Amino acid sequence: MLKPQQLTLALLINAALISTVYASEQSEAKGFVEDADGSVLFRTGYINRDKKQGDDQSSYAQTAIVKLDSGYTKGIVGFGVGAVGDGSFKLGSNNNHANEMIPSHNDGSAYDHWARGGANVKARISNTEVRYGTQVLDLPVLASNTARLVPEYFEGVLATSREINGLELTAGKFTKDQMSHQINTDGNHLDRAVVWGAKYKFSDALNASYYGLDSKNALDRHYVNANYKQALANGSSLTWDVSGYHTEFDKDASTYSYTTAANPEDRKNNIWAISSTYNQGPHNVMLAYQQNSGNVGYDYGQNADGFQSIYLPNSYLSDFVGNHEKSAQVQYNLDFGKLGVPGLNWTTAFVYGWDIKTSADTEAQEREFFNQVKYTVQSGFAKDASLRVRNSYYRASDSYQRNTYIGDTNEWRLFLDIPVKLF
Repeated sequence: MLKPQQLTLALLINAALISTVYASEQSEAKGFVEDADGSVLFRTGYINRDKKQGDDQSSYAQTAIVKLDSGYTKGIVGFGVGAVGDGSFKLGSNNNHANEMIPSHNDGSAYDHWARGGANVKARISNTEVRYGTQVLDLPVLASNTARLVPEYFEGVLATSREINGLELTAGKFTKDQMSHQINTDGNHLDRAVVWGAKYKFSDALNASYYGLDSKNALDRHYVNANYKQALANGSSLTWDVSGYHTEFDKDASTYSYTTAANPEDRKNNIWAISSTYNQGPHNVMLAYQQNSGNVGYDYGQNADGFQSIYLPNSYLSDFVGNHEKSAQVQYNLDFGKLGVPGLNWTTAFVYGWDIKTSADTEAQEREFFNQVKYTVQSGFAKDASLRVRNSYYRASDSYQRNTYIGDTNEWRLFLDIPVKLF
């Protein structure tokens, strides 16, 4: 496998060789200041997890998430800088920090207020960009958790190249991982994570992707995906999506699922899913099937491999990724915008998982009933402000709960987002 320095160099050489053939983003650069972008997202977040076994986990806090990004300087090679960060405080007494919302002191008490963040530098030649520093990642094998109050931050280098029409290449190396509720910039003790991948748009209807991750002393992970949208009569459509992961855990990796592997270095699994979504006007109906095989669950996040690195359909409060688990889902989504109420959207889903292997059972099960309503303001002074209300009703076999998974839970999440553009 190529080293990260070689991967990055290869992308830059690729850009230099064909920059005269394809349209260049860098040739259209307006300048360091002229193309600058800055915004603040004011977020009020509330998560209430009523554990039915007696553990109430509720968190309520306010934050301001700042993102600043300069433009690129003009020339063959453009340079720029950026910064991301957040400043937060808890609301009310709110001493609970069990939902990865609020950081805690060494004595276990919750922070009253806190701030985090970092800077990055970037360079661009033709349609290839290299960025080094603190970043929020969105890769299937290394994705920052953005479902809490503030995002998860990674520190390292990431190169992205779009020199060939329809093809995007990615390569990077990261050495720090800071979870949403952590003050320490390397709270997850990441040694080294090397990522690489490609996605290609064959046509407006068909696209595919592959990504890989090598996390030192933790795991090797590979992801594939193919998505095809088929146009039908009367403006309707049918979308097929197939995706899957192959993971091999190192002997020192942390896995929270029950494993049937005789030796820690033998832990591995394959998890895949297929879904079909029918769209007709404001209505979307999805059916999905997901299956895990191997000798351990698809465990992610605990090895500093991104707390949102699960690009699979059966993922809500539970991800339905237990050892040997099979799961099926039916989802319905209604876009009220096409019914005269723009900005309003409702999603409901039911997922059932079975054949989960635990230390006490080979046929444990879990199920979740999920609902989410989101409204986004379409115009006026509050344009793009949104309110999202989400509820999950989750139940599982006693044997699965004893294996330290979620446990019977009723969960509410409320997030009010107010974005403000600075420049």
